[in-house]
Amino acid sequence: MICTIKNDVLTVQISSLGAELYSIKTNDGCEYMWQGDSKYWAGRAPIMFPICGRFFGGKYTYLGKEYEMGSHGIARHCEFSLESQDEASITLSLVGNEETKKSYPFDFVFDVTFTLVDSSLRIGYKVKNTDTKELIFALGAHPAFNVPLENGLSFEDYRVEFEKECDAFRLDLSPTCFCTYEDKLYLGGKTKTIDLKHELFDNDAIFLYNTPKVITLTSDKGSRSVTVKFDNMKYVGLWHATKTDAPYVCIEPWCSIPSGDGVVDDLITKKDMVHLSPESIHSIGYEIIIK
Repeated sequence: MICTIKNDVLTVQISSLGAELYSIKTNDGCEYMWQGDSKYWAGRAPIMFPICGRFFGGKYTYLGKEYEMGSHGIARHCEFSLESQDEASITLSLVGNEETKKSYPFDFVFDVTFTLVDSSLRIGYKVKNTDTKELIFALGAHPAFNVPLENGLSFEDYRVEFEKECDAFRLDLSPTCFCTYEDKLYLGGKTKTIDLKHELFDNDAIFLYNTPKVITLTSDKGSRSVTVKFDNMKYVGLWHATKTDAPYVCIEPWCSIPSGDGVVDDLITKKDMVHLSPESIHSIGYEIIIK
């Protein structure tokens, strides 16, 4: 099911499968979201829950038992139910069930709310622990934006720009995209802008931390831009399909990171996970601002 919300500036579409953001269009018809093409990548904006990235070997342990889980978790493959909707806002919900417990042995309610405010789309995640034991999870977003955003421009005309200069650290990832824990200053430090070129992603994603929480996709040759604000998320990634000329870039706020290379994680000790007590609620989100 594809759901639509709109206001005087934007029209947004969301799929009930994975509560995935499908489209952001301005009232003049400009599409800002990547529309998915299997030549490069069929996704658009999958949600990551209850992990970000992947477990080494596709498995983890919890209380002495081994479980299997694919990249970015289970939510992206689940059908969400419609909880509420009005013209400019919608909430979709996933409730833990016997199927989700095969790979994630918890009871939970995961609500995703999309709200339009002028030229901004606010995406809120709310996780409630309905289990009798501590709920352990991470959250992340994977939205992909068209590049270029305007006819006559090229991918290389664009850059991503932080709100201010920073000493950003880059996650050091193995060739199979697991953490080596040998992180280094990105570009030697004092980073504010990253000029886009396809070769940036020949070794997969660029994940940074210790950055400002506002990042903008923009070009001096055009008038359209996308800003992503992620106040309470520690990491931000940039990615497109490896070793291609893919005409999009993902700007990905994450709360956690992949497993260490060669390490089968115990869920209880995995780095950067949220530990939520029974009947408690954890809320977090990010914002996409369209210009």
